Amino acid sequence: MARLDPRLTDDAASGTEDLAGPDLRAVIDPEALGRGLEVLIDVEIYAQDRRSFEEFEDTVASYDEVIEFRRMYGRPDYFIRVDVADHAAYEAFLTGRLSGLPAVLRLESHLTMKKIKTGP
Repeated sequence: MARLDPRLTDDAASGTEDLAGPDLRAVIDPEALGRGLEVLIDVEIYAQDRRSFEEFEDTVASYDEVIEFRRMYGRPDYFIRVDVADHAAYEAFLTGRLSGLPAVLRLESHLTMKKIKTGP
């Protein structure tokens, strides 16, 4: 479910102010979208050539479950954040999509115990 950013003024909420400004953002409840489980994944890959890196990146970026995808300095090579419905959906994503990619050397999944601080 979406909710308005608390910084949004009454004028903006009523439509009398331009809503296209940089301070407006929607906060989406992942559970309302059937994506109640967030998993953070460290990925190391075999690939050393540009073509393999680009193919891996294009493939992973195309997955709907992937909500954040970063190439890192050092280890791991990549950081991926996914939102899925539950543990069964994550297992299906991990075994059916991610672990089968030719460039993948190692995957390490992390589940959050408690969110201490999130974005703005």
